[in-house]
Amino acid sequence: MREKSSDISFFFNLKSIAIVGASPTPGKISYVILENLRKVGFKGEIYPVNPKYKSIDDLKCYNSVSEIGKNIDLAVIAVPAPLVLDSLKDAGTKVKGAIVISSGFGEAGKDGRKMEEGIKEIAKETGIRVMGPNCMGIYDTVSKVDTFFVPSERMGRPGKGGISILSQSGSFASIIMDEMASEGIGVSKVVSYGNRIDVGESDCLEFLAGDDNTKAVVIYMESVDDGRRFVESAARCARKKPVLAIKVGKREAGVSAAKSHTGAMTGRYEIYRAAFRKAGIIEIDGYEDLKDACRALNIFKPVKGRKVLIITDGGGIGVRIADACEEMGLDVATLPGSAQKTLASRFPTYYSIINPIDLTGSVTEEEYVAALEEGLKNSYDMAIVALLWGPPKLTEGLVDKLAEPIKRVKKPVLICSPGGTFTKRMNRAFEEKGIPVFTSPESAARAAAVLANAKSR
Repeated sequence: MREKSSDISFFFNLKSIAIVGASPTPGKISYVILENLRKVGFKGEIYPVNPKYKSIDDLKCYNSVSEIGKNIDLAVIAVPAPLVLDSLKDAGTKVKGAIVISSGFGEAGKDGRKMEEGIKEIAKETGIRVMGPNCMGIYDTVSKVDTFFVPSERMGRPGKGGISILSQSGSFASIIMDEMASEGIGVSKVVSYGNRIDVGESDCLEFLAGDDNTKAVVIYMESVDDGRRFVESAARCARKKPVLAIKVGKREAGVSAAKSHTGAMTGRYEIYRAAFRKAGIIEIDGYEDLKDACRALNIFKPVKGRKVLIITDGGGIGVRIADACEEMGLDVATLPGSAQKTLASRFPTYYSIINPIDLTGSVTEEEYVAALEEGLKNSYDMAIVALLWGPPKLTEGLVDKLAEPIKRVKKPVLICSPGGTFTKRMNRAFEEKGIPVFTSPESAARAAAVLANAKSR
């Protein structure tokens, strides 16, 4: 019996992968996995395993993992559920870990739960670490691994970033990856562990706590199997970097859905809320909050305080941002008198120099820059710049003019700029310079609140 290791770092530093159930038929799950591993640029060895074929896509195909003749880091198992146990037994003596893509286990009822117990026994006997079953596995922009079985033309793959996402749900992981890819938000890793009979969020949190490529962690959670271990692992990780969680299955209908989805026993939501607080986890609510948080934390470090400066060229949007910030517990503090006096000497008398600073439709590009630089000399922790492109004195050159002081001030600056075709083009220009843009007052305020709440503990 091989001793089971608590270290799962090899999942994110793979040199060799066997695809059990490999197929040359386009559209088959195993074919898509092989194709995606090549597309993502995996540099290690790939070994197709299927006794029906001699070769697949110019790669020698093996009858079994044990026939390969060398030890393998990972087996990706994509065969019908009744064949998983035998496949895992064969692989268990040759591989460090396995990702069981196959579904039809605990989420499918009594017979499925019995097969899950069989997988646990094999893992115990062989020491193999198992991710899944009923999962997507790993998408890793650092080690160039992609075991998600959705073709890239149907689900986008995000570029490299600093956010790692942990998810019981493969569909959630797929949706958020697709949306983040379309919006240019990068990730470090996305891990979908499905029914979580072995490797789960606690194992991943322990690894990610020491992962230099991960700036922040987001968890999509239906349930937890070991509450004490989860709190301890999450607390260790949260002391080093922000940890955020989306908890689903809060109400009766969601609980029932979770049971049929991953076989999860969700427990009372109030218990999770208490556990999150104890571990230092920030709870967020849904896709939009997640994207806003990731957009901000990919670029900026958390701040120590809650004071936010708002600058706008439209009074209405400035007021809404201020309201949203205060609703989320941020401090929209009045600009100090000395700063008001300095700006009043440079600006027309009809500008409002309090906070929000309303530069009106008469604003010039130089005034935007001056307001930002002078405002952030004070005790504000961050700024939201609401930018409407209607004022006639604003040109495309404002992107470059604002980018310079934003990078110089060393404080987070979030752009809030709703609008149509021209605005969207300018937003992309800001994002290409590493400045996050939000298209509603609420999303900008949510991102600012995450930066304030996510301070290291």
